[in-house]
Amino acid sequence: MTDFSPARRQLLLGLGSAAMVSMISSPAFASRSTQGSRMLTMLNLHTREVEKGAYWVDGTYQKPILTGFDRLLRDHRANVAAPMDKRLYDLLYYLQENLKTRETIHIISGYRSPQTNNMLAKKSGGVAKKSLHMEGKAIDIAIPGIKLDKVRDAAKELQLGGVGYYPKSGFVHVDVGRVRSW
Repeated sequence: MTDFSPARRQLLLGLGSAAMVSMISSPAFASRSTQGSRMLTMLNLHTREVEKGAYWVDGTYQKPILTGFDRLLRDHRANVAAPMDKRLYDLLYYLQENLKTRETIHIISGYRSPQTNNMLAKKSGGVAKKSLHMEGKAIDIAIPGIKLDKVRDAAKELQLGGVGYYPKSGFVHVDVGRVRSW
């Protein structure tokens, strides 16, 4: 039988207690991060349609709400909807958190069909030929009562994707592509 010195016994008890605390507290931290809900309200300025809902509840994306959001963000010219990247909704949610607002997000452009994107690219040099709008990974927005430069700065601070600033056109482009700004 091995005889432990009081100092060694103290060390082993301390390590055992630390292991027990970490096993008990880890699930608590994990569950806390997946509790609650994320809600958005959006207005499509072209169709005047509004969608509102908790798209994420207790760690789970809510398919019926996401489907409604995808329809709202459809290419209104071609009347074609596509699944939008869920990270885009998270970006909008965190942007509102950063700006400390729950105002309705005004949508200028969400999904774009390749035909619509090509048509817009021919009319304007500001439309990318391989736009992330065609992949459901970009959205052009404005938030009433918040200056565009503040929306731009808050989006850049998040470092969640690309941020384009179009003050003459009245919107900020955000996407979930690589981090960059223009």
